Amino acid sequence: MQIHRAGWTGSRTAPADAFTGTVRLDPLMQSEAPGRASAALVTFEPGARTNWHTHPAGQILVITAGRGWVQSAGGPRQDVAPGDAVWFPAGEKHWHGATATTAMSHIAITESVDGSPVTWLEPVSDADYTAA
Repeated sequence: MQIHRAGWTGSRTAPADAFTGTVRLDPLMQSEAPGRASAALVTFEPGARTNWHTHPAGQILVITAGRGWVQSAGGPRQDVAPGDAVWFPAGEKHWHGATATTAMSHIAITESVDGSPVTWLEPVSDADYTAA
């Protein structure tokens, strides 16, 4: 058993080449081999969001605070709120983030395949972000 205490690695700013706006990452845990899971608390300021991206083993989001938007390529933008859980299947192109006026936090749970948990793609345009 391992217990990763809150703040064990410290907060960091999310990389600008994968996110738009102000986003803070707080790693929660990283499993050891043969495990592949990791989890992080991700906090988006209003208007902040991920780029489009995919995960080789899918992704789970658990919304913990605020209001957010999630969208899979070709689908409608969806509202999410605290207590909601979102599943993105492996390879599904998607983005997630805060609404334009309200911050949002979620716990993101992913698994790595061949050492990588995510493939980052292009930014979500302002037009796509604000389209209902």
